[in-house]
Amino acid sequence: MFDSDDLAAIRAGKREWEESTLASTLDRFGERRERFTTDTGGQTVERLYTPDDVAGLDYGEDLGFPGEDPYTRGVYPTMHRGRLWTMRQYAGMGTARETNERFRYLIEQGSSGLSMAFDLPTQKGYDSDAAMAAGEVGKAGVAIDSLRDMEVVFDGIPLDEVSTSMTINAPAAVLLAMYVAIGDQQGVSREELRGTIQNDILKEYIARNLYIYPPEPSMRLITDLFEFCASEVPNFNTISISGYHIREAGSTAAQEVAFTLADGIEYVEAAIDAGLDVDDFAPKLSFFFNAHNNVLEEVAKFRAARRMWAQIMEERFGAEDEKSKQLKFHAQTGGSTLTAQQIENNVVRVAYQALAAVLGGAQSLHTNGKDEALSLPTEKSVRTALRTQQILAHESGVADTIDPLGGSYYVESLTDDIEAEAFELIGEIDERGGMLSAVESGWVKRQIQDVAFERQREIESGERIVVGVNEYEVDDDAGVDIQAVDAADESRQKERLRAVKDERDDDEVEAALSALREAAAGDANLVPPIVDAVKAYATVGEISDVLRETFGEYRPSV
Repeated sequence: MFDSDDLAAIRAGKREWEESTLASTLDRFGERRERFTTDTGGQTVERLYTPDDVAGLDYGEDLGFPGEDPYTRGVYPTMHRGRLWTMRQYAGMGTARETNERFRYLIEQGSSGLSMAFDLPTQKGYDSDAAMAAGEVGKAGVAIDSLRDMEVVFDGIPLDEVSTSMTINAPAAVLLAMYVAIGDQQGVSREELRGTIQNDILKEYIARNLYIYPPEPSMRLITDLFEFCASEVPNFNTISISGYHIREAGSTAAQEVAFTLADGIEYVEAAIDAGLDVDDFAPKLSFFFNAHNNVLEEVAKFRAARRMWAQIMEERFGAEDEKSKQLKFHAQTGGSTLTAQQIENNVVRVAYQALAAVLGGAQSLHTNGKDEALSLPTEKSVRTALRTQQILAHESGVADTIDPLGGSYYVESLTDDIEAEAFELIGEIDERGGMLSAVESGWVKRQIQDVAFERQREIESGERIVVGVNEYEVDDDAGVDIQAVDAADESRQKERLRAVKDERDDDEVEAALSALREAAAGDANLVPPIVDAVKAYATVGEISDVLRETFGEYRPSV
């Protein structure tokens, strides 16, 4: 992109600037610290960037135009000028009725997508009356035991008018089956159902630990869902390959990209091994990234990820459909960056993180409530979080042009650096036999833990400032109202579950579970019998237990 003579002149000019103008200022005042790095210390930040730092940049090969390979500048030709990102707000209150009320409130306030959180028992495939569920029912999200609960959640919410994202992984097939069943009840064509099911089990073994089954049958459930949705629910995104939780566990930005895309590679390979054609399912793959505080690093991360995925899909898998090469992603602001101290500061953090996601070209965005370091967010904090997105969309101007930071010497250089480091990590994963092997050996988790340990050391030593925590502290931090879960909700949820079991047809339930057991023992697609089971009001726990009997439960070796 740059003439060699011009670059030589720029290099000479920079040396002259360093020796004269800069040197005298450094002698007098110095700089704030000896070395500057990106947020997680992954990349050194130079004092000044010039065209010489991106001398090898080829506009056509490395950037291109929005909506065209390599998609660095965006997956759609008009990006946010044509359509704003989907504004999702994560909601899942203790009971199905409370979740329904929060969903209705968010829709009234202008949210264009629903995002559903589930409590820990549901995420682990336990019913609310299970011994393992005691004390956790409705705490981290909504308790879903049977189709009856989902009927309440979506009461009065037409599924052909909303897009729903469900943060569920090990029992993802069960919850999607319930969503399909609700659509069938409402008379909504399955082709009209829109949304995303997270369905990313590999990151559970890496970062969250909310797995049920061993990796191999878990991968079968995922590819079965790919196949089912390709034919039955074609507009539903079948997986949200999630770097979010990897970053929450402490990874660098480059690690987040590398491990997320490596998970994606593993899923694509598994689907192809299962007999699926790459262009039949790859267009419905979606990604989920974190948005942290270092705005420019985050923008570069998103741009690098898009460019890398286009290359991976074309070179590794021979994808021919352009939609198979497009990395479309949801972003959520960084939960681990929120502080319990001076929680009003979290409003500012969330705003900057949301800005990074928008500048980086997110397709949908969730902004955290300021109080999520303490509890589920209150209605007021959720409204402020949503208003943050709306102000960005309608008042800031950042959505009015495409890839506004494209061409910045620093952002382009950082995009290249993150891409190079991420591809290096993917190469090491390949040498270890692929992501599944790297995960099972514990290698991936160790890489993240090392970074997380170093970051915590920096905070405790004061090398890294966290405003309100280890610097700019106050003695009279005011208390705040937090969202509380009624302890009696657990008892009421158990009563509702008991009523469902009393009212349903036990013979129909047993027949459905037997059919599922037979399918699990063979090689049939598991999703249709799961749909039949949920329509018979078999519970999440009962369906999960059938699969536990067949597949066993995962016990980590490291």
